[in-house]
Amino acid sequence: MAGVMQKFLVASMFMWILPIAILYGFNNNLLPGSTTLSPHSLTLVSGFLAVVSVNVLIVFYICLALKEPAAKHKPDASFVAEAKDSVKKLTSGVTSTDPALKKQE
Repeated sequence: MAGVMQKFLVASMFMWILPIAILYGFNNNLLPGSTTLSPHSLTLVSGFLAVVSVNVLIVFYICLALKEPAAKHKPDASFVAEAKDSVKKLTSGVTSTDPALKKQE
């Protein structure tokens, strides 16, 4: 679980940092060739590249998520047992002793 969360946080961080860095680089003439562009072209190119960079990061994150092994994540056995018991009680019509369910009734 920690690995998944770490990947999510790193991808989210880059989704904020990379587009801002691209816009900053273009607007402050840090990237080669940006000095020869008109202000209108500079805005269009930097905005387009910032959007493309976020989309590339999203695709990369989706690919990482799809490569996660499905067998790696096992549900808690006690949670599954409680869930199955709860479903059996609801389908069989037996009243439950759970106070939350009594509130709903």
